[in-house]
Amino acid sequence: MDDWNELRLVLAVQRAGSLTAAARDLGIDHSTAFRRLKTLEARLGVRLFERLPGGVYQATGTGERMAAGAERMEDEALALDRDVTGRDHRLSGRLRVTSSETLAYARLTSYIAVFRQTHPGIVVELLVDNRILSLSRREADIALRSIRPKEGDLWGRKFADVAWAFYASTAYLEATGRPIAGLGSIDGHALIGWEEAISGIQAADWLAQAAPRAAFVYRTNSIVNQLVAAQGGIGLALLPCYLGDNDKGVVRAAQEPVSEITGELWIVTHADLKGTARVRAFFDLVGEGIARDRDLFEGRRPSSG
Repeated sequence: MDDWNELRLVLAVQRAGSLTAAARDLGIDHSTAFRRLKTLEARLGVRLFERLPGGVYQATGTGERMAAGAERMEDEALALDRDVTGRDHRLSGRLRVTSSETLAYARLTSYIAVFRQTHPGIVVELLVDNRILSLSRREADIALRSIRPKEGDLWGRKFADVAWAFYASTAYLEATGRPIAGLGSIDGHALIGWEEAISGIQAADWLAQAAPRAAFVYRTNSIVNQLVAAQGGIGLALLPCYLGDNDKGVVRAAQEPVSEITGELWIVTHADLKGTARVRAFFDLVGEGIARDRDLFEGRRPSSG
């Protein structure tokens, strides 16, 4: 095995369970991945993956051992990369940041604009993704997350709590004529919520338990689209206050945030990268922006609707 790309392919297929997905992750086309894997198996004289119905690739015992070895090599290479990057004191180069769609839409992009004005030599790549990307594998350098990092090799700071409240358009509230005094008074209102298959999102899980299924008239996996639906008068949407209070198309349907689902806002990086100049600068400037907007994040700023 003298070609790292062959090992990368085996590891990618083992992780994805699909040749198509592995090819996409590696940035190559399916036919190239198929040809490389077939050539490798022929040269080694052993099958690395069983081809199952539906395009599923299941690693054989040999494939699993090869993928495990490739993962150890990847870990060493990534550790070396983080060590070198962590000693970089230049305020220039690329910085990969990941956050949720909602935060990117509502606040983060404005913070990045200030960051770019202050540090024009740093190129920011914003990965808008609701999944938790791996900072250990350098899928991103910095992540803005709603939970405290649990992995021991990560380092972060909490900058604010995140309050949630019910929002609706003024026209919807006037048409229904039913004020919202609290959770008990959402009965009879049309609700906007998440797709039923979604779980693991605190607000989505709470709302699914708090309201009957028949109350939901519109569902979407995008919180930004839930905001748009509320603007259009479809019904009540449970939104983070930094999104709802800063939007002129909706007002709070109930003045008090829902205390049971208060979240957090963390900026997180890998411990090896916390000394990098680019990372420190991001923590400082974006952290200052969040601190200025803490009342907005924590639900103490009056709605602008």
